[in-house]
Amino acid sequence: MRRRLFLAALAAAGTTRSASAQSANPGLLRVWRDPDCGCCTGWVEHMRAAGFAVEDTLVASPGPARRMLGIPADLLSCHAAAIGGYALEGHVPAAAVLRLLADRPADIRGLAVPAMPAGSPGMEIPGQPDDTYDVIAFDGSAGRRIFMRFRGHQAL
Repeated sequence: MRRRLFLAALAAAGTTRSASAQSANPGLLRVWRDPDCGCCTGWVEHMRAAGFAVEDTLVASPGPARRMLGIPADLLSCHAAAIGGYALEGHVPAAAVLRLLADRPADIRGLAVPAMPAGSPGMEIPGQPDDTYDVIAFDGSAGRRIFMRFRGHQAL
């Protein structure tokens, strides 16, 4: 019941702004991450640079936040986040989150970038080529689909 109330509050907060206000100010991004994870810090910086206000919560484990947000275990990466009624898992590029917030698909619970692809936001490795990876949209059941494809920060 607490999870439903939390998600309903996030959804309500995300739907009270106009589309133009959302594009100018994408809203508050709530992040749960390990304090010792450098790649998570890089992802938070990427999101701030894209205009997101970030509430950065340092936790021993993001597991409770993931369960509260309904993030499937097979899509886990390194940190969890929420914005506008949607869950995020891992190194999801800001461009994918902005598209999600602009389109506001009702059949998606969240987006995930499983594992930690090289070149994804926060996972830049000097001298190593960027991986091509998928941003996966997931729903409340076992439904999955490719939402966007990236190489590094670049949408394909």
